[in-house]
Amino acid sequence: MTRRPTRRTAALAGAGVLAATCLLTVPAEATSDNVTIRQMNKLITLEAVMGHLEALQEISDENGGNRASGEDGYDASVDYVVEQLEDAGYTPEVQAFEFDWFDERSELERVTPQPRVYEEGAEFIRADFDTGVPEGEATGALFPADLRLDAPGLPDNTSNSGCEPADFAGMAAGSIALVQRGTCGFSVKVLNAQAAGAAGVVVMNEGQPGRTGLVGMIGDATGLSIPAVFATFDAGANLASTPGATVRVKVDFDTEVRTTYNVFAETRKGNPDNVVMAGAHLDSVHDGAGINDNGTGSAALLETAIQINRQNLKNQVRFAWWGAEESGLLGSNHYVAELPQEELDRIALYLNFDMVGSPNYMFGIYDGDNSGGTAPEGFIPEGSAQIEDVFEQIYTRRNQPFNDSEFSGRSDYGAFIAEGIPSGGLFTGAEGVKTEEQAAMYGGLAGVAYDPCYHAFCDNLRGDGQDEAVYDALAAEYDLVGNVNTKALDINADVIGSAILTFAYDTSTVNGVKPRR
Repeated sequence: MTRRPTRRTAALAGAGVLAATCLLTVPAEATSDNVTIRQMNKLITLEAVMGHLEALQEISDENGGNRASGEDGYDASVDYVVEQLEDAGYTPEVQAFEFDWFDERSELERVTPQPRVYEEGAEFIRADFDTGVPEGEATGALFPADLRLDAPGLPDNTSNSGCEPADFAGMAAGSIALVQRGTCGFSVKVLNAQAAGAAGVVVMNEGQPGRTGLVGMIGDATGLSIPAVFATFDAGANLASTPGATVRVKVDFDTEVRTTYNVFAETRKGNPDNVVMAGAHLDSVHDGAGINDNGTGSAALLETAIQINRQNLKNQVRFAWWGAEESGLLGSNHYVAELPQEELDRIALYLNFDMVGSPNYMFGIYDGDNSGGTAPEGFIPEGSAQIEDVFEQIYTRRNQPFNDSEFSGRSDYGAFIAEGIPSGGLFTGAEGVKTEEQAAMYGGLAGVAYDPCYHAFCDNLRGDGQDEAVYDALAAEYDLVGNVNTKALDINADVIGSAILTFAYDTSTVNGVKPRR
């Protein structure tokens, strides 16, 4: 999607911060039936937010153990959100769209020595070649084919692993070939491995910046008949670090076109030509209830919507619960792609809340001013820095620390920033590892993932399937309910309500539009 010219340059003149009165009380011209930020925080209670999470857990339990788009659990989650919104006086809209539904059962495992199962969707994904995806299972000796595990530190840092038949010299028939991205196409590597007698192929990423995570292996792989998967650089390096390893690769999945849904609700009051949007994805992965990811964001957003609809707002607020985020941000992309330009122009800003109660949390704010230098030039729309400023002020007033969270487009705000719409949001961490510095700031366990149950069955309210040692250590410091850190969720529910209410009164520092009198 091409980036449209921004209309928000007027925000730059006075875009440092919102006035302190906007964060502590309402603007002077507001009518008497408005509430202050402090009053809103009292209305949005942890008890109410946890009640929504309990409902989502019950929905998962009654519908096959997940709330994934295309499944009954997701449809029931949509029904719950709609009912809650209707009870709060909204007239919610449910937007249907079709998507390619997948039931992924692919596996990657080191059998011996040091057995390890790698996580599908986080550490590896199956191939997705245009000419078909061979299903099957193979177990064999791992054969590293001309790898360059030092590639990230070298000037030329380019791998040609698997590009030549000679790279497989000495490989026994029935082996699992491990090749590395770089120089030639994915299909060349996997077909060369097959021709050399491999029973399965693992393609690992190359390792330099921008080439560490997961990417789809697409293209023409005519003749491929063995299972092939793509792994992160770290997962591939871990496989390669164990000489004499036996590895199992399995490609197994079902696919069909299914219908899923987004849910929207607009406040009764506020300028409809200057809309504040706030969203959270409602779906889980197939493996579990998705209570932190993203029940927490959905529940906090829902309770904010319930409480804010009673207020006399200056700007209309549009709430969104996205479908099929876990399938590739499909719901938000569909919504933005379907909006006419004049409707896009009415959106003042977008706020995203994806995982706001991680058990080993940090308080991450999307890095709208790119102070971390992780976003390419021109990637972040003007006005996003001012959104970050507001979140920072709210945490500061609550005497809470905070960190930058990479502005990567990884969640549902991606479709909005592609249209030049200022965006921001919160994130308490997923599979990333808490640092020693962050442990000093927030408590918790350094060297452990922010969410040890990320995309796993144990992302539930009961604690089923958790690593007992890790969660016992976390519970010694925090109040946990299953996979939810209630301290982080309680604070963030208030921060979410504070930020939305702040912009519902005034977006002028972001887009230069003054509130109507």
